[in-house]
Amino acid sequence: MSFAPNPLSLTVSDPAFESWLRDSGHLYTLDTLPASSSSSSSAPSASPSPSSSNKPIPTSTSTSQSRLSFFLSSLRTLATLISNNPLAKLQVADLAGPTPSWTRDFIGGPGEYSWPVESPQARLRVQENVRRYAKNYMFLSLLFFTCCLYRIPISLLGLVACLGIWEGVRFCIKSWEMEEKYPVLRQVMVNVALIITASVLYICYFQFALVYAIGLSYAAMLIHASLRKLTPLSKSNGSSQPKKVVKKSVRFSSSSK
Repeated sequence: MSFAPNPLSLTVSDPAFESWLRDSGHLYTLDTLPASSSSSSSAPSASPSPSSSNKPIPTSTSTSQSRLSFFLSSLRTLATLISNNPLAKLQVADLAGPTPSWTRDFIGGPGEYSWPVESPQARLRVQENVRRYAKNYMFLSLLFFTCCLYRIPISLLGLVACLGIWEGVRFCIKSWEMEEKYPVLRQVMVNVALIITASVLYICYFQFALVYAIGLSYAAMLIHASLRKLTPLSKSNGSSQPKKVVKKSVRFSSSSK
């Protein structure tokens, strides 16, 4: 059912509506739109017509078709997750806020995870969850990097050696006052330290530890951000009346489409 156009109808673009939901703290309502729209669109087709009520329904064919459609939808969702830029909407202000709770907000409960039904839903979840849990993902990246260094001890030794080299360079520059007296010698010393640092890190397989940490962090971020529902944070305790108004506006916008 769609509303008839009238002079009092209001048309709002999707980016403006999404921005308003984000500012008001009700962006999680958009996470239910793909599932509700797909269920509403499939409801008329599921009801049997009077002419076909007496015919036998091939259950095996319908089951195979549903499995094939789910498989193709999952492939499209995976392609969207791989090709999508999860940092597209990340801003500096997202890193300046407080860190969300690890237990209540970041991990949550079992009911707060689900496979995205459609590609737009997966894209919305990834981009918004990256903005919301940016600090949590940064701490996870540091944890993965630390674990990779623990698994490759020679990389950790190379990193400690490079830190010692640069600490010695800083001490020599400060003790001998190279900033003012010997600027050319200071530049030569810095360049030599750079060459030694690159050689030590390469010999100690530091690049492998860095690549492993980046890959694990990116994979964990995509998996968590795509499966985590856009539930409201624990610190937001809005009243029930605004939520009802938002739900009505969401139904209106989805049905008007």
